[in-house]
Amino acid sequence: MQASSKIFIQCMLLLQFLLNITVFFDISIAREVVGFICLTVLPGFVIIKLLKFEELDTLEIILFSIGFSVAILMLLGLFLNEFALLLAFSRPLSLTPLMIILNSLIFVCLFLVYKKKVVVETSPKERLRKLPLIVLFSCLPFLSVCGAIYVTVYGVNIILLSLIILISILFIFGVLSEKLFPSELYPFAIFAFTVALLYHFSFISNYIVSFGSDVPGEYFLFRTVSTNARWNPTLPAGLWYGRQNSMLSITILPTIYEVVMGIDPQWIFKMLYPLIFSLVPLSLYQIWRAYVKRKYAFISAFLFMAFEPFYTEMLCLNRQMIAEVFFVLLLLLIFKKEIKSVNRMICFTVFSFALITSHYALAVIFLFFMSVALALLFLFKRPSRSITVSMVVLFFVIMFTWYIFTSGSAAFNSIVEYGDYVYQRLNEFLNPASRGQEVLTGLGLAESPSIWNTISRTFSYLTQALIVLGFISLMVKRNRFNNKIEYLIFIVIAMVFLGLLIIIPGLAGTLKMSRFYHILLFFLSPLCALGAEFIIKLLFKREKKFAISVLLLTVLVPYFLFQTEFVFEVVGSDSWSIPLSGYRMDALRLYGHYGYTDAYSVYGAQWLFRNVNLKNSELYADESSLINVLPLYGMIYGNTLSNVTEVADNGVIYLSTLNVVEKVIPYGRFSLDTDELSFIFDDMNIVYSNGGSEIYKHSP
Repeated sequence: MQASSKIFIQCMLLLQFLLNITVFFDISIAREVVGFICLTVLPGFVIIKLLKFEELDTLEIILFSIGFSVAILMLLGLFLNEFALLLAFSRPLSLTPLMIILNSLIFVCLFLVYKKKVVVETSPKERLRKLPLIVLFSCLPFLSVCGAIYVTVYGVNIILLSLIILISILFIFGVLSEKLFPSELYPFAIFAFTVALLYHFSFISNYIVSFGSDVPGEYFLFRTVSTNARWNPTLPAGLWYGRQNSMLSITILPTIYEVVMGIDPQWIFKMLYPLIFSLVPLSLYQIWRAYVKRKYAFISAFLFMAFEPFYTEMLCLNRQMIAEVFFVLLLLLIFKKEIKSVNRMICFTVFSFALITSHYALAVIFLFFMSVALALLFLFKRPSRSITVSMVVLFFVIMFTWYIFTSGSAAFNSIVEYGDYVYQRLNEFLNPASRGQEVLTGLGLAESPSIWNTISRTFSYLTQALIVLGFISLMVKRNRFNNKIEYLIFIVIAMVFLGLLIIIPGLAGTLKMSRFYHILLFFLSPLCALGAEFIIKLLFKREKKFAISVLLLTVLVPYFLFQTEFVFEVVGSDSWSIPLSGYRMDALRLYGHYGYTDAYSVYGAQWLFRNVNLKNSELYADESSLINVLPLYGMIYGNTLSNVTEVADNGVIYLSTLNVVEKVIPYGRFSLDTDELSFIFDDMNIVYSNGGSEIYKHSP
C-alpha cells in the first residue's frame, strides 16, 4: 500500500478518535468543531476516495464530499429510525446508536480503502503568495458576525455598513485587476462573500427570526424529533404541517447534528445550515467556469448572491437551503461529462434521494427541467450520457414513492393542490393582478413608494435586461455551447419557465416569485455578463474587455448596495433590512410582521411550556406569537387573541413584548391596542411576568 494511503487512513482514524473523545467527555468547542468536520466532510470524503473519483479537481472533491456526507447522515438516520426495533434501540436517534453506526461506517470504508489499496495523491504545498488577500477574505465572515452582534447589543450598524462597502470594493478589484486579485482566489472570495452575507442576517439576534416564513414549523418538527429521538413518518398532521414532516432535512438531519455535536439546537439553523448553504454559489461558479470565462463566472456568482432573498428569505427556509445544495450538485454531476457511468449513477441516486427528502417543490422543479431537457435532446437527436431516460424514471419513482407513503401523502396532496390552484386561476388570464404583486413589480407595473425604490428597481431591471440580451446573443451564436448542449437546453428551459411565471395566473404564487427567480438564477446568472459583452461588441468594432467590466460594475455594484438595503439606510429611507435598520423600525413591522423575538418573549414561552398543563387549557395569543415565538420556543399552538370576546374557564393568555411594552396586538394587516382588549383580563390573574412578557390564567 502506498505511503500516502497509510497517512490518509491514519488521519481519518485520528479524526474519528477525536470525535469519540470529545463527545464522550463533552469537551466544549472541540466537540462542536470536530463534530461538524466529522459529520459534514469525513464520511463523504472517504467514500469519494473509495469510489476513485479521478475526474474531480480539488474544489469538486470538497463539494462532493460535503454533499455525500450530508446525504449519508440523512440515510443513516432514516435506516436507524426504521429498523430501530430490529436493532433493539427504543430511541434510535439518541447518542449511543448514532455513534455506533457512524463509527461502523467510517471503519468499514477505511477497511475497504486499505483492502483495495486506494492511492491517495498528495499535491505539493503551494506557497501562499497572496496571503494578505487571503487573510482579508477570511476576516469578512468574522466581521459579519461581530457586526451583527454589535447591532443586536448596541443598535449600531457601522460595522455592517463597512462590511458591505468592503465586499463591494473587493468585487471591483476582482473584476478590474488580475494582478491585485488573481483568478485563482475567486472560489475563496465567493465563499467569504457568501458566508459574510448570510451571517450578517442570521446572527442579528440570539433567537430565530422567522421573517414571515416557515422556520417556526421547521424548528417545531425538529425539536419534536429531537425530544423523542425518533421520527414519525406517519404523523397525522394537517397538509401544511405534514408535508414539512416528510422532509428529512429538517427532522432527522438537524437531530443528528444536535445529538452528536451537543450544540444549542437553534444555532443549527442559525449557523450550521447557512454554512452548508454557502456551497451553492461556490458550486455554481464551478459549473459556470466550464462555459464562460472565469471572470464572468465570478461576476455571475456575485449577481446570484447579491439578490436579496438569498440572504433573507432563504435563511428562514432551512429545508430549501439543504435541498439547493443537492440541486446544484446534481447539476454539477450532469454537466461534468468526464465522470464514469457507475460513479455518475451512484451520485445521482444518492443526491436525488437527498433532494427529494429535503424539499418537495425543488424536487418537482428539478424533475421538470430533467424531463423537458430529455424530450428536447430526443427531439434534436442529440443523445446524452448525462441525461437519460433511466435517470428521469429513477428520480420520478423515488419522488412519488416518498411523497405518497410518508406523512399521509401530505407532500403529494400539496403538489396536487398547487396544480389545481393554478388551473382554477386560468379564467383570470386577462387580469394582470392575478400574477401577484411581485410579478407586477418586476414588470414595472406597480407603483414605487419612493424615488429611492424607483432607482433600486431601475438597477434590477438593468440586470434583467442584460440577462435577456445575453440570452439573445446566445441564441444568435449557439455554437458557443455547441459541444455543451445540455447547459444550453437548461438555459432555454429556464427562460421559458420565467415567461410562464409571468404569463400563467397564479403560477408564481405557488412558491413565491422571488424564490422562483432565485432558483432560475442557477441557470440565468451568466447571461448577465454575456449581455454586457453583447452590448460592447455592438458599440465597438473590437471587443474591449475593460469596457465590459466597467459596464457590469456600473450595474452590479449599485444593484448590490440597493439589494442589501445599504442605500436605504444611509439616506434614511424606509428599509426592509433588520440588520441595518431594525433599530429604527416600527415595532409592529419588526416583531409582528418579521417575527423578531427578544428574551422576554422567549422566557415567557418557555415558562408557559414548563409550568402550565396546556392539554387541559385553551391558549390565547396574538397572531405573531402563535406563528413565531410559541411554536419556536414553547412547542405550542393556540387560538388568535384578536378574535376572542370571552376567554374559556380553562383559558390561558400569553402576551409578548409587542403586546406588553408596545401595547400592540397584530391582527392581519391591522393592529389593535392592548387596552382595547383589557376587558378580557378582568376575571383573570397574572401568573407570570418578566417585564416584557405576561401570562394570565383563570383562578382555580
